[in-house]
Amino acid sequence: MSEPSRKVALAFLAHPDDAEFLCAGTLIRLAEAGWQIHIATAAPGDCGTVDRTPWDISAIRTAEAQAAARLIDATYHCLDERDLMIVFDKPTLRKTIDLFRRVAPSLVFTHYVDDYMSDHREVSELARAATFAHGAPNASQFPLLEGTAVPYLYYCDPVEAVDTLGRTVEPTTVVDVSAQMELKTRMLACHASQREWLRAYHGNDEYLDSMRRHAAFRGSLAGTPAAEVFLQHRGHAYPRNDLLAELLPTTLRA
Repeated sequence: MSEPSRKVALAFLAHPDDAEFLCAGTLIRLAEAGWQIHIATAAPGDCGTVDRTPWDISAIRTAEAQAAARLIDATYHCLDERDLMIVFDKPTLRKTIDLFRRVAPSLVFTHYVDDYMSDHREVSELARAATFAHGAPNASQFPLLEGTAVPYLYYCDPVEAVDTLGRTVEPTTVVDVSAQMELKTRMLACHASQREWLRAYHGNDEYLDSMRRHAAFRGSLAGTPAAEVFLQHRGHAYPRNDLLAELLPTTLRA
């Protein structure tokens, strides 16, 4: 197995705390293996509140995201789009391509293509477009970094592991994150503002426990206490070998 020349991973997701739910354990394992980690969100979480202004909650949530990223020496970025209004359009795609150009990732994580929420689905499309386009010399005014190439692209598990029609999503890759659960939980706990929001809006007062239960559910696929799962994008021009399964010991192809 030959690793990419740039050991840079980017989790590009919709909102602060999405990475902690969906792929933080895998990011921790990559960081432990010497990879540089970036966590980016399209929006700052400006609708994740019942009692604060959009500006106040955005400041709180981006600070929480930065604190979580610091726990694994990762860099946090935000495109500053609006919650519930993320769209695939020229201005947003431009910002996404510019972000990818500056980071030049070899490995990208994003939302599942048919997740329950429109913000997630739009970000998934933005990620797919930017992974393909950001290496074209004229696609961005930012300099083309050495080693820039179409990266490995993995879709994270959708919420509740089902698509919008309720069908269970079958992953291509199962990553054992049992040893990383304590730090993954600490990262999610940085997003303290969201416990009250989810309890008020979704009726969910199990912020950390719901994450642990899902990790245990997916771990049962591989006979391990906790796992994160992914579906690899293998379309034209994208790498086809399962890099995660090659990089991370005990990671399984589902």
